[in-house]
Amino acid sequence: MTDPHEADPESGPEDEPEATPLLAPRDGVPDLAVSADEIKSAAELLASGSGPFAVDAERASGFRYSNRAYLVQIRRAGSGTVLIDPVNHGGDPVDTLAPIAEVLATGEWVLHAADQDLPCLAEVGLRPTTLYDTELAGRLAGYDKVNLAAMVQRLLGLQLMKGHGAADWSKRPLPHDWLNYAALDVEVLLDLRHAIAAVLDAQNKSDWAAQEFEHLRMFEGAPTRRDRWRRTSGIHKIRDPRALAAVRELWITRDRIAQRRDIAPGRILPDAAIVNAATADPDTVEKLTTLPVFGGSRQRRQAHVWLEALARARTTDDPPTPQEPSTGPPPASRWARRKPEAAVRLEAARSGIAELSQRVSVPTENVVTPEIVRRLCWDWQPLPTAEQTASAIDEFLRDAGARQWQRDLAVPVLADALYPDPTQANSD
Repeated sequence: MTDPHEADPESGPEDEPEATPLLAPRDGVPDLAVSADEIKSAAELLASGSGPFAVDAERASGFRYSNRAYLVQIRRAGSGTVLIDPVNHGGDPVDTLAPIAEVLATGEWVLHAADQDLPCLAEVGLRPTTLYDTELAGRLAGYDKVNLAAMVQRLLGLQLMKGHGAADWSKRPLPHDWLNYAALDVEVLLDLRHAIAAVLDAQNKSDWAAQEFEHLRMFEGAPTRRDRWRRTSGIHKIRDPRALAAVRELWITRDRIAQRRDIAPGRILPDAAIVNAATADPDTVEKLTTLPVFGGSRQRRQAHVWLEALARARTTDDPPTPQEPSTGPPPASRWARRKPEAAVRLEAARSGIAELSQRVSVPTENVVTPEIVRRLCWDWQPLPTAEQTASAIDEFLRDAGARQWQRDLAVPVLADALYPDPTQANSD
């Protein structure tokens, strides 16, 4: 019997159909709602429509420290599109946008890459009661290209023009062509939702999608990494604890300045400059300003701040180690030496999940996250029966947050990989 979730063997690479350029919203670019009264009127307009809401937000990543929304776009059938300014209305954004939140609570939200926008929308009091993520739906459908433009072209035959997604949306006033671009992001989102839903329905994956969307809606986000300074680009070149301490102090100093001024940290001081200063360890203004970047007029004015950070690093009582402390398994590349039996288990599990991924045409990371598989294989203790093995794996996946559809697919595959014990099979 053919698995209803298997990819169509006759389907070739994704087509790139001829597309009609989508240059402007069909109803024109709406006025930006800024004041409390304008936002209330926008909410009343949305309430007059029907069906789900297409929702999007624009941030100022790369320009601002915060991840706040600087523009919210919403479209609904019978209402058209509204553009909301969530920052310049003169009041508390949660209070001012409460009428919008009240209306949005009455229907499904449709977003593309919802995980990017949900946190900044929640910050202004906007939280979905029901969610549909068209990007995640595209992944479950097995599409290689799931950005908004690619999916709109593939499913709707329309071409979204490249625009201002990486612009500084904190800028005011917002240029008309930026608002045109923003309105187009929700212009056909509802049509896209219906199109990709039909694809998932044909693949018998609608229930999988519903479970994923609900998980995404309820997800609070991963815990903040403790040693965020270790993400400094180029830090892999540094092994000396004293130099690592300098990276840490410079990074923390930069972060505090960036947060206070609400400016992206890289615009305060580039990562490359931090690594250079930590390596050279200058102890005078003259030495510091000979380094790249630090010789500029702005950095000269801040020279004492960076020198104080370097001085703290020299006298610290807790210089960091090159390897970040971890409570999880080590990198898989070290398993063969440190715990060879776990390496054998991981190879078998990865092979099984890769085959499953290809069979159901869903990326491996969506079938079950690689981190869950690594933790399972590292800590696994072989059990005497296949039934006990499957039960233990199911419990492990459930505790790790895997959804029911993922467990239904992955548990038999992982049980086959781990029972009989592959390390014993190799030794016979």
